[in-house]
Amino acid sequence: MSSKGRDFIKLGGIVAAAFVAGLFFASGLGLPRPGQAEAAHPVNIVTGPRAPLKTADGVVPTFADIAERVRPSVVYVTIQKTERGQNPEVPPEFRDFFHFQGPVQPHIVQGSGSGFIVSQDGYILTNNHVVAGADKVTVTLLDNREFTARVIGRDPRTDVAVIKIDANHLTPIAFGNSDDARIGDWVLAIGNPLNLQFTVTAGIVSAKGRLLRGLGDVTDKYQIQDFIQTDAAINPGNSGGPLVNLQGEVIGINAAIESQTGFYAGYGFAVPIDLARKVMDDLIATGHVQRAALGVAINDITPEDAEAVGLKDIHGVVVEDFSGSNSPAKAAGIQPGDIIVALNDTAIDRVPQLQTMVGFKHPGDVVRVTVVRSHGVRQNFDVRLTSAGSDSTEVASNTAGGGKAGSAPSEASTKLGITVEDLTPDIVHQAGLTADQRGPVVAGVEEGGPSWDGKLLPPDNGSLDVILWVDGTRVHTRAEFLRAIHDLKAGDIVTLRVENLSQSQGLQMRVVRVRVR
Repeated sequence: MSSKGRDFIKLGGIVAAAFVAGLFFASGLGLPRPGQAEAAHPVNIVTGPRAPLKTADGVVPTFADIAERVRPSVVYVTIQKTERGQNPEVPPEFRDFFHFQGPVQPHIVQGSGSGFIVSQDGYILTNNHVVAGADKVTVTLLDNREFTARVIGRDPRTDVAVIKIDANHLTPIAFGNSDDARIGDWVLAIGNPLNLQFTVTAGIVSAKGRLLRGLGDVTDKYQIQDFIQTDAAINPGNSGGPLVNLQGEVIGINAAIESQTGFYAGYGFAVPIDLARKVMDDLIATGHVQRAALGVAINDITPEDAEAVGLKDIHGVVVEDFSGSNSPAKAAGIQPGDIIVALNDTAIDRVPQLQTMVGFKHPGDVVRVTVVRSHGVRQNFDVRLTSAGSDSTEVASNTAGGGKAGSAPSEASTKLGITVEDLTPDIVHQAGLTADQRGPVVAGVEEGGPSWDGKLLPPDNGSLDVILWVDGTRVHTRAEFLRAIHDLKAGDIVTLRVENLSQSQGLQMRVVRVRVR
């Protein structure tokens, strides 16, 4: 990134979108705006190595062999934009990543990132956050040729964007299969970190299916995060560059790092190429992504969830709530508290996996959802997916957080590690709560207790948990709640339906299971 926008400040959180390496730029050259579809034009994608990548004596290729093949497909992306104070197109957590100096009036800021060629006639994949809001995008090839690029389309929910340059006879990268990548496989990351152009670093696939709660717009219900984690060194400027396997095939788009400083600290994250390619195809064909939704809010399973429904293996995702009366999952018969364990007979282990699988579908597709509700019995529901383009549907909404020590002991404090109080008329009025949305509120959470570590949240930071149901019994007051838990014994698991009142995100329902002590 240029000196005009490279003064970083330390982040308090552990996740930094470190490759926003120069997202903010400027000028206004009359380029097509993001989201405009390119004319119908098939893209000739290379789906495997152009020739077996082996040395003359037939041995496994070296890192040098891989780099020699892939580097001609990698590009250096520079961007500029006229910044008017705070850029509304850039998420707030990205704005904090830079320290802007000078007057508030419009000024030009610059940045840089990476990308890779996917067709001989100039289509290029990169990250959405590299080109979001850019007025001018410039692409430099390995041979130093320079082109002005058009933004064909971008998708903030997967952090994928497609740009195009007017050139021919380019060297496209070969596409691999990210689903086939195994933990422990060698990978190379190639890009332009810290303006060190066409840098190659090596590492392994450290993990798959990572969800980074602090990345992107946390209020967006439709984000899909299923990152490949790698320990290949990645820094600001690597964004949009390829993560490749030992055959020189791209398996991911480098997108973020986990760091308290904004620089490499051991782990990077890449968007799986299987997902990115689906997004790319939609962007090239129509300029936008067709995304399907089940219409549920979900969270990862806990040991208490598994025990409550009789699952021996702790895998699956918990249905917390529905998107509304139009939720296709609700219409099909799925209930809050159900554990989704399979989609179309493919086992589901975690939230990102289900998000990605649904993300590969289209609105109108029918999927078979397998859930466990009680006693380990599996039930199948056919759900016709709806569009995730409206506010009435959602693929997944995750709940997370912490708690603080509560107040005076009570039966609830003893058994569940919480204190509860009745709703005040002021809260009812300010939040506009209907009768169906009222119940006892969580007034405190005991540190280290059964409800600690984000299960139930104390009233803090504009957030309030309201308990509506206890093991299927509707509770309206503190007294009704205490009666509902009176007969619970140590080791029992209680299922609560909780509504969170948040100033920033409105009303959100979730299912919480707590083991009684």
